[in-house]
Amino acid sequence: MPHPIKFLTFIVLFVALSACDRPASLSTNNWSEYLGGPDRNHYTTLDQITPDNVGDLQIAWTYETPSAGQMQTNPLIIEGVLFGVTPTLQAFALDAATGQELWLFGDTLKHWASTSRGVSYWTDGTESRIFYTIGSDLWCLDAESGTPIQKFGDQGKVDLHLGLPEAAKDKFINSNTPGAIYKDLIIMPVRVSEDADAAPGDIRAFNVRTGELEWIFHTIPYPGEFGAETFPPGAYQNESVGAANNWAGMAIDYENGMVFVPTGSVSYDFYGGNRKGQNLFANCLLALDANTGERIWHYQTTHHDIWDRDLPAPPNLMTITRDGKVIDVVAQVTKQGYVFVFDRLTGQPIFPIEERPVPLSDLEGEETWPTQPFPTKPAPFARQSSDLTPDDISPYAANRTELLEELESYDKAQYAPGSLRGAVLLPGYDGGAEWGGAAADPEGVLYVNANEMAWIHRMIPTPREEELTSLTTGHRLYTSYCMGCHGADREGNPNYPSLIDLAGRRDKEFVMNIVRNGKGMMTGFPTLSSSEIQALMAYLYDEEKNEIAHIEASDKVSLPYRSVGYNKFLDMKGLPAISPPWGTLSAIDLNTGAYKWRIPLGHEPELKKQGIDATGVENYGGPIVTSNGLLFIAATKDGYFRAFDKYTGKLLWETKLPAASFATPATYMVNGKQYIALACGGTKLSTPSGNLYVAFALP
Repeated sequence: MPHPIKFLTFIVLFVALSACDRPASLSTNNWSEYLGGPDRNHYTTLDQITPDNVGDLQIAWTYETPSAGQMQTNPLIIEGVLFGVTPTLQAFALDAATGQELWLFGDTLKHWASTSRGVSYWTDGTESRIFYTIGSDLWCLDAESGTPIQKFGDQGKVDLHLGLPEAAKDKFINSNTPGAIYKDLIIMPVRVSEDADAAPGDIRAFNVRTGELEWIFHTIPYPGEFGAETFPPGAYQNESVGAANNWAGMAIDYENGMVFVPTGSVSYDFYGGNRKGQNLFANCLLALDANTGERIWHYQTTHHDIWDRDLPAPPNLMTITRDGKVIDVVAQVTKQGYVFVFDRLTGQPIFPIEERPVPLSDLEGEETWPTQPFPTKPAPFARQSSDLTPDDISPYAANRTELLEELESYDKAQYAPGSLRGAVLLPGYDGGAEWGGAAADPEGVLYVNANEMAWIHRMIPTPREEELTSLTTGHRLYTSYCMGCHGADREGNPNYPSLIDLAGRRDKEFVMNIVRNGKGMMTGFPTLSSSEIQALMAYLYDEEKNEIAHIEASDKVSLPYRSVGYNKFLDMKGLPAISPPWGTLSAIDLNTGAYKWRIPLGHEPELKKQGIDATGVENYGGPIVTSNGLLFIAATKDGYFRAFDKYTGKLLWETKLPAASFATPATYMVNGKQYIALACGGTKLSTPSGNLYVAFALP
């Protein structure tokens, strides 16, 4: 039998010759695109694993990556070859039947402190290529050997700054999510800073053969472009306004030549006094011509966003039946817990959407938009802040009285703007829905996992320039760039680690790499000079002399208010302060807008020890759904992998993983056997780290 990596080209050629403009999906045995296909529906027709035998699943093989840490990768499997990414951004290929490594690309000694959700695959029938990013570079590799394609860009890579304005040439940019392949194009999502120094989030398509920029769509419109009037003049110049980027990924409709692009907020995320207006095309579902990048239609799900309400996942391309009519639709899940459903061709809402008045900001200079859109169906799949009452304080919290007083002190209105008083954000900054996205089946049912974690959205005045000049250089840099997340005292919070006694835990090289390139939720600061980074290191490692140096005015854009950081509403033991469920899994029939079922997802490990089960728990990573009635999902803080009956939500099987999997699984068939593979890196939510890809199969 030929080796799978060599056999791949022949199979691809045979299928691609009859594929026209569609991608070489090869066969239903494969998982050949991110989240299972261009429709991003996490769906398979493989049916060897059934509701009756799912309890017999066992580990078939494991692959140990060279490094340990969080992995969010949804692997691709194409004709017996599995493609994935390690925690420190080495791409690899495995024999999908055995887990044997076929090739590994990237420096195993270079620990990039980022996360990857996977790779993209392209073929023309004679050659096959893999695309993924390291830092700001989009790499193009030969799928058979893992070596860079020298004719692509600069010896195998393209800098993702290409096509951005001069003002953005040194700004932070990378991509966590695989690009969308359409014909000979790869349309790239990008991640940028969350602050006022963010690069613009323009949508760009690159030629998969040469790396040349083929088209660009400005998400912050230039003069004369549609939507330019929704920003102040000059916003496009990227001096203090940026982002409106797609970081979550996109969906492709090949039949109609359309790409559906969900975008995030404008930066700075939490104050918009310098960007008055509706701010198109931030927080939009964009329908673009995939050939040219021209806008077909758009819908904005949050106007003038000051809550970080990025659209968090690729939309789902589905077909539903309404009033006897079959309609191709696009469904977009949101951090707010809403599902927006539109006619795919026209952008007309399937269910009515109401513009309702929302609270206005009392911060000087801020002008919040007076209304926000609320879908009338489906109902939200996560609790809303306005639903909270005193009865919603957790029954498991020892300091319940204190938490009740704190809850009453905050504004709980939906879309309550950030203020000096503070507001409850529920769903929180991460959602609601998150980057794992939703699964969907041909029956028109959407399956979405969600978090129900309340966060506190509070603003403080930005330290004035004269206050900063009284600080040492390193302390000043920390205050300007780091304090919002790690706190004034460096103690951190549940999302950002403490920086106290850093010398005893991490060497300087590791920390400097994170400062430059980012890690997890944190973006990097490549615009800091070497001397500034050294000064910051001296402060963090308590080596800075207590001398006040003369400091020129900072180039960092200064806005009058800043968020106090990403702070969850927790009890004294670090558990959610509101009552369970803290994580859910829902099945929503989009033919009617009604729920089929909704259940808690997972359990809180500390409460499970006390016999308290089914609390639901924070979860990151999506489900996959099968044609024969199964739904598989890991994602949870408790570290389990579970199978449910997709029709009822009944738990059919669960197993403890070697490390938590904050990633979406993939399923495939090789040599007549169906496998389900997932990345188990743990690390997130303070879980133990791991370094395994694990594949399950029947005996």
